[in-house]
Amino acid sequence: MAGFFSKLFGGGKKKDGAEGIIEQTLQGLVGKANLKLSFAVRAQEENLYLVEFSGEDEGLLKEKEGQLLDSVQLFITRVLQHRMPDNKVNVEMDCGGYREEANQELIDLAEKLKEIALARKKSVYIRALPPKDRKVVHQYLADDTRVRSRSIGDGLYKKIKIYPANLKPGKGSASSDSDQQEAY
Repeated sequence: MAGFFSKLFGGGKKKDGAEGIIEQTLQGLVGKANLKLSFAVRAQEENLYLVEFSGEDEGLLKEKEGQLLDSVQLFITRVLQHRMPDNKVNVEMDCGGYREEANQELIDLAEKLKEIALARKKSVYIRALPPKDRKVVHQYLADDTRVRSRSIGDGLYKKIKIYPANLKPGKGSASSDSDQQEAY
């Protein structure tokens, strides 16, 4: 069993630094999973690395809104935290421009709902999203002073409420979450 974990966590041949740990761990993971993927690890800036996957099994990483890609990213982050506890290293993984496409779809949805909220002068909602997706929407909407947004709900997945900035309390504003919800 130790051989399995040492291959996953980069045991064996030692390569220094975060980039080496990422490469060794991904080689073990891709090999054990028998995936037809290749990858390139690039240092973007200090303590930030980008991993770009390519190959026949790209589709597997993109399925179900990129959940496998997110899982591999989380796994690599945990390996780095375990192997380099004194350094905060960030890893971003992408596959064929998937992240950019997904973010653009979120921005397009936010733009559409912003226009609906302004036209109807009432709140609209985006379905429950994970934190990284909510951040994309909130950052995009922050540039427009005509609307505001906030996350609503408990737990990891929360809805986003988009509402006109000049709404009075009780008329679908941020203080009234019981108004009629139109979720998209």
